[in-house]
Amino acid sequence: MFVGKVAKGKQCDVKGCDRPAVRSLQKTAAAGSGLDLISQDRVYVCKEHYKIIKKSLKKERIITKWRHMASGFKS
Repeated sequence: MFVGKVAKGKQCDVKGCDRPAVRSLQKTAAAGSGLDLISQDRVYVCKEHYKIIKKSLKKERIITKWRHMASGFKS
């Protein structure tokens, strides 16, 4: 008995990709990656597209961290 859409064989939600999904993310988290997404609420992505999204999320986290660090240095 499979639980969840990924385990049931959901396909990747990137336009033109037909590989099986390995992860699901919120659409807001995946929106900054620049990929052409099909889904409404949750985004199901294959391994290759997850790597792209993960890289963009890492860059966003670093920039946010720098922004918070800089705001603490105000006199």
